[in-house]
Parts: sequence; structure tokens; C-alpha cells
Amino acid sequence: MSVVGIDVGFQNCYIAVARSGGIETIANEYSDRCTPACVSLASKNRTIGNAAKGQIITNFKNTIHGFKKFHGRAFDDPYVQREKPMLPYSLHKLASGNTGIKVRYLNEDKVFTIEQVTAMLLTKLKETSESALKKPVVDCVISVPSFFTDAERRSVMDATQIAGLNCLRLINDTTAVALAYGIYKQDLPTPEEKPRNVVFVDLGHSSFQLSISAFNKGKLKILATAFDPYLGGRNFDEVLVEHFCEEFKARYKLNVKENPRALLRLSQECEKLKKLMSANCSDLPINIECFMNDIDVTGKMNRVQFEELCASLLMRVEAPLKAVMEQSNEIYAVEVVGGATRIPSVKERISKFFGKDVSTTLNADEAVARGCALQCAIMSPAFKVREFSITDVVPFPITLQHLLSCNHPAPFSKVITFHKKEPFDLEAFYSLPQELPYPDIRIGHFSVQNVVPQPDGDSSKVKVKVRVNVHGIFSVSSASLMEKQKGEGEDVQMDIEPTVSVGFEHLCVKETEPYTPLDFIVKGNYTSICMSCESLRTIIRVGTNLSKMFPTKEGVPGEKQDPGAGGSKPKVKVKSTDLPILANNIRQLDRGVLNDFVEYEGQMIIQDKLEKERNDAKNAVEEYVYDLRDKLCSIYEKYTTEEDSNRLTLMLGDTENWLYEEGEDQAKQVYVDKLDDLKRFGQPIQDRYREHEDRPRAFEEMGKKIQLYMKAVELYKHKDEHYQHLSAEEMSSVEKCVNESMAWMNSKMNAQNKLTITQDPVIKVADIISKIQELDGICNPVINRPKPKAEEVLEENERSNGAHNGPRQGSDGKGDAKGCSQTKPPSGEMEID
Repeated sequence: MSVVGIDVGFQNCYIAVARSGGIETIANEYSDRCTPACVSLASKNRTIGNAAKGQIITNFKNTIHGFKKFHGRAFDDPYVQREKPMLPYSLHKLASGNTGIKVRYLNEDKVFTIEQVTAMLLTKLKETSESALKKPVVDCVISVPSFFTDAERRSVMDATQIAGLNCLRLINDTTAVALAYGIYKQDLPTPEEKPRNVVFVDLGHSSFQLSISAFNKGKLKILATAFDPYLGGRNFDEVLVEHFCEEFKARYKLNVKENPRALLRLSQECEKLKKLMSANCSDLPINIECFMNDIDVTGKMNRVQFEELCASLLMRVEAPLKAVMEQSNEIYAVEVVGGATRIPSVKERISKFFGKDVSTTLNADEAVARGCALQCAIMSPAFKVREFSITDVVPFPITLQHLLSCNHPAPFSKVITFHKKEPFDLEAFYSLPQELPYPDIRIGHFSVQNVVPQPDGDSSKVKVKVRVNVHGIFSVSSASLMEKQKGEGEDVQMDIEPTVSVGFEHLCVKETEPYTPLDFIVKGNYTSICMSCESLRTIIRVGTNLSKMFPTKEGVPGEKQDPGAGGSKPKVKVKSTDLPILANNIRQLDRGVLNDFVEYEGQMIIQDKLEKERNDAKNAVEEYVYDLRDKLCSIYEKYTTEEDSNRLTLMLGDTENWLYEEGEDQAKQVYVDKLDDLKRFGQPIQDRYREHEDRPRAFEEMGKKIQLYMKAVELYKHKDEHYQHLSAEEMSSVEKCVNESMAWMNSKMNAQNKLTITQDPVIKVADIISKIQELDGICNPVINRPKPKAEEVLEENERSNGAHNGPRQGSDGKGDAKGCSQTKPPSGEMEID
């Protein structure tokens, strides 16, 4: 079973696998452990990863990159509209209102969803993993930013299904980093001791995330997260791009922003310059040849100037740090990961804020992928991993509301009991839109069906289970109708029952506190219960006016009653019936659409394979032309006549011209046939060269074998003790075989010597090797047969005596029935006739 962790970044992707007792980051076909998050579409196929990155400039309209944050977002989303003018490719509004990408593929205009583009990238990463592991890859763990909402997470999950992957878990980036850090620590405090709090800061190419994690031995608990989804390394690149656009406009009269290709080239050079300034304080140049209108441009920048330009960005670093520090004042260490944390001024600000030197014990680029692989290994039954529990967080509070004045608490993995006579609706949404980096606060609309009153007309008890799963996706997972079978039921309007769930510590219901936007709110004709989940601890506050809306004998819902008050009530039997739940307005692909995308992805994979085979066939023709033409003028020159050489040279020249004209775009079989035509003339020359080079060595080997066996025959004739155990008939057959082989070799050598090297040989190396094997097959078993042991000689002689001389006479003068002697020789002597 494969154990793979994938970090799908905004700019680059990393793959980590669990094998050989550890975690290893694997390399792609370019021997690079970093695979660019790029997909390039063309008239014949797709290129993904490193090959696609090479086409960002040449095929900029059809090369897709920087698409990660479009997951689950509508085309009219402010973020999408803000990004749209800066993208070299075209965005398109889908029928669903979501964002699509319009490109030219297979000579047709195609619109791909973000899920499809991500699936293309995941397909490439899957192939890279399979190539490294030498086995199929299905199960994996994939990282997502901690600020991804329900719609964005569902979109990523759809992409994994299109790519044929089984995502065991979507894990938050900072949680994966914390796991990669903590699981190897041997000095963590015991569960009874005070936990060790560590801050993890991840400033990547497109976003800024951090979390505080509490570590105990075998345990990791995320206390809080904070983030700035729009601050990353690319923002620093954009500052440089803007600066040099203004400078080139003033110095060279070039409007760079009007030329997408020039803008992309400048962006690439600015990114390189930023990395160089992280290691150098001196002035560094930027030079681009033939930048625009055949004009070469140049500029320079140093770190001080760069930090002045980025002052506003650097100020934004502290806000998330302050937000996360509200959860903990005691910090053991500060770990930084992400490419942008290499900027010296960023490190300085983080270190100054916490009053500690930042630690870089983790690989800044690969830590997330390694954490994903560890999580996958923990979830896999095929690997034995040190016991390590993980408690994650959901960063945004969620409100579940339903119409018609019914209660809707929505904790995670909780069962809520309602008393209803008819079907009802539940609506989930994020309750703090001002803190959400996403314009749509809706999560989904859920309808509980088939609710009917009790036979006596009373309201039926309906238990609804809501949860947020391991991927961070919210759902109303089940609903049950509780029917009373006997006796009288309890006179309770609503109760909230927590289920067993990792990370949920208690349920606190308070009556006296005034409600807030995060509390149990009564407004209009519906009620809402909000769950604030900074530590996966559910706190439900009930407003003081709740008892007025729900007058019951017990008072406030959820309030415990004196078990002795009112006497005991008889137990009743309850039948549970599952109720169907219809989910509406869920930002996720329909099953039919998803299946179509899976099928189309398979077709594109086949098309890529066919195109690769076609290109390989074309390259084989081109390689053969160049290789043979070069050798005809060197090592093959003396093995062909001048006439044949001129004819073949002319044919190779014609084939080369054909490749760059009519043969530029032909079917695979056309190239195969063209190569076969060339080989009909070129192969005999190659064979003559190879035979002429290898034939002497083959004859030499055969001569050595003949001499070896001839020497053995001569030694046998001279009564050499090493061969006296062999029979005369066997040695005669050896001698005959050796003489025949010698005669065969001499005749073939004489015949070959009469030919010129431009003629085909009369004997091939393969025939000589076959003759050597035949000689060995007859002679070797005889010559190399070991001498028999003494016991074997005695047994052989006894059988020989019994067969030829009759039975030996014993002391009574009679022989035994088997013809064997009944008398034995003295001890230590052998009886040999």
C-alpha cells in the first residue's frame, strides 16, 4: 500500500513518501524534488510541471498557473476580479457561476473548471509517485491552507476524485508542519506535565499562516490559528515589478504592462533578484536582453531599497502574530517555514515580536509534504507509526439555522434533538463574514424529509447529527425519527446531546449571560446557534429570553432537573427510523458532472500517451538520421562502398528535410515506416561494423576453449591422475568434438578472410557463440567431472564383482541370495578386485 503526502502549493508542489523506515521527498523526471504548479495546453497534448513552466513565456495564453485560490470561488468574486487583469490566460464564467479557465486545446477553445486543472496537476504528481515507488498510488493526504472554507475544501476533494486519488484527509498546512516537527521529538513533556507551546510561521508564495501548537508526548493539539490570505512572497515580487515598470517607462519609454510576455519575463527576473537580495546587501543588477521592441533593459536594486519599497507589506506581518498570541503567552520556540521567510526583514520582525530567535530546523519547502506523508502513514494499516494523536481546529465559527422557530445547534459531531410534526429545513453559514477571506458565507441548505407527527398527534422527536469531518467539511450527516412504542414520553421540548468526538471537551449552557452575535440568538421567526471553534471546544450560550420562547416544565432547554422531583417516569421503547436529507446550495460538483470530468481526464491521459509515443517515433527518426550520417563519415566509412555511401547520404538528407516540412506533424506509423526504410540500407553497414569488431574476440574465445579441451585429452592419454576416472568412450567423444570444432573454425576463418570488409560476413558472431556453447555442452561435463569418493568406488566394485564373478563364498561355502559377499574385509581395508 502506498503512503504519499502531497503539498499542492500556489507556485510549487512537493511529494513525500513513507518508505525504508522514514519519510523521503521524491524527485520527478528532471531530478527535481520541486514540481511547478503549471499546466500547459497545446494542439496535441498537455504538458505539466517543469515542462509546462518552460512554456509560460512562449505559450502564455494557454499555460495555467496561480490557480490554487480559485477553488470554490464564483467568477464575480472580488478576489477573482482583482486577479483577472494580472493573468496572461483568460478566465470564463461557468453556467454554475463558478470560475473557469479558457484555453486552446486540441485546436479547439476549451473551458476547464478549477477542479479539472487541479486534477491535471494531481495526475502528474500521481505519475511521479508511481514512478518512484514502482507501484500504483491511490491513497494520499493532501494539504490545504488553514483558511480554506467549506466550498474550497469540497472543490479540492472533487479534484482528487477526478485524478483517481483517494484522499484520506485534507490537512491544514500548519498542522502538517507541526506534525513533522513533533513526531520526532523525544523530549516532549508527559501528558501529566504542562504542554510545550510552539509557534509555526508559514509565509509561502501566496499566503501567510501561523498556528500555536501544544505538544505532549504522543499528542499534538492546535490551540489557535491566524492568517493573512493575501500576503505572500509574490506580493514582494509585485513590488519589484511595479518599481521596474515605472523605471523602464521613464528610461526606455516602454509600457511593460501592455505586453503580457514582457511582464512575465520581468516577473521571473524580479523573483530571482528578490532571492539574491536575501543573501546579499550590495547593489544587484537586473538585465534582460531583447525585452521589448528589441531593446535591452538594465536596472539595479539593493536590500535597503527593497525593504523601503516593501514597508507596507512588512507591517502586515505583525497583525496575525498578535492575533495568535492572544491564545498563549508562553512560547517555547518559533519555527518558520515557507520560501518567503528567507527574507531577512521578515525573520527580524518575527524574532523581535516573540523576543526569540527564529528556528529553522525544518525544511522550509518540504516540511508540509513530509507532515502529509506522516499523517498518511498514521492512517495506513500497512505502516507501524509511533502513536501520535492530532487535534486540529476550524478557524471560522459556523452557525446552523432553520426556519419556523426551531432550534438549530450545530456543534461538531453532535446530535441535536428537535420536536417537529412536519419536514423542516436547516441552513449553515459562517457567522463572522468580516473575518472570512471569502465573500459567500453560505455553507449549505439541508432539508430533513419524511417527518410525521406521533400517532397521538404529538410532535415527533427528530435527532439530527451534524459534524465537520477530517477534511474540514461541514455536513448534516444523518437524521432519525424516534417513535414511542409504549408508555408516556418525556415532556421535553428540546435537548442537546453531545456525541463522543475527539477534541470536544464539554458542552456549557449558560442562562444569565446576554447573547451576542456568537450566541444563541432569537430574531424574527428563526433561531440560530453559533459554534465558536477556536479549540474545537463547543460553547453554546443561551439568551435570557429563551425560556419565554420554549415554555416547558423543565424550564430552560438543556437545564438539568432534580432526579427526585416529580417522581420517576416509566421507561419507554423507542423505534428509530432513518430520515432522508436533501442537501441544496452545496458548492460542490454534481455526481454526474464529476463522473464526466473523470471520464474526460482519462481521455486526456490517453491523448497525452499517444502524443508521447508519436513524438518518440519522430525523435527516433531524427536521431537515426543524425547518428548514421555522422558515422558514415567516420567509423562506418570503410565498411561501405562509395556508391552505397553516397546513396545513403542523399536519403538521409531527404529524410531530414521531410522531417521539418511535410513530416513535421504525421501519425506515429508514418515515422515508424520511415525509420524502417532507412534501416533497410543502414542496418547492413552497422551489422558489418559490429561483426568486424566482435568476430575476432569470438574466434579467440573459441580457440581458448579448443585448446583447453585438447590439453585435457592429451593429459588423459598420458595417464594423468586427474582424468583417469574418466572412461575411454567419453574421452573419445570429447576428442572428436574438439577436432570437429577446430575444423569448423578454420574453415570459417579462411572463408571470411577471402571477403572484403564492405561485403556481408559469411559467419556471424552469434553463430560462433552458438558453436562455443555446443562445444561446452559436450566437453565440459566430462572434463570437469570430479573424482568419485572412496565409498562410491567400493560400492561400484562390489556391484561389478557380483555381476561378473558370481557370488562370493562365505565360511559355509554358500553365497547370499543377492550375490553379495557375506564376509567383510578387515577394518580399514577396501576390497577391490
